[in-house]
Amino acid sequence: MRGQPQLRLPRKAINVWRLQHAIDTLLLALVPIGYYFAQRYIFLSFYDWLTWWLAGAVVVYGIVRIGIWPLVQWRRFRYEIFDDEIDIQQGVLVVRRTLVPMVRVQHVDTEQGPILRRYKMATVSITTAATTHRIPTLFLNDADSLRDQISKLAAVHEDE
Repeated sequence: MRGQPQLRLPRKAINVWRLQHAIDTLLLALVPIGYYFAQRYIFLSFYDWLTWWLAGAVVVYGIVRIGIWPLVQWRRFRYEIFDDEIDIQQGVLVVRRTLVPMVRVQHVDTEQGPILRRYKMATVSITTAATTHRIPTLFLNDADSLRDQISKLAAVHEDE
């Protein structure tokens, strides 16, 4: 039986995910804020307690999503590149283990949004005929090296 993959994401991934989740939480906070202003200034007769319940739900969501989730996500995510496959383990509540055969790899990309660009990081996307697998938040040099390594290994298996 094979052990779990050995490579981890950089610890800086936790900060990136926290920033991403903080933005999500702020957008979600617009719901109780909008409800409050609709109730107060448009004179809709809704329940006052619902405003506070919605605000409390957003606060609890923010604490879990920003404070706890990224750390657990970082601890669980692992990957390893072998000559004939890519082994990815991920998940927080449900841990999923994926083996991607090199012969199935169609192309490999690196992606970088504004937050990852700020931290000089990127995500490696591995596309097969069925789906796209991601190794998120690697330092840019590591992501480029990993992309090139997977591309070469996939090309070798394509030639066979």
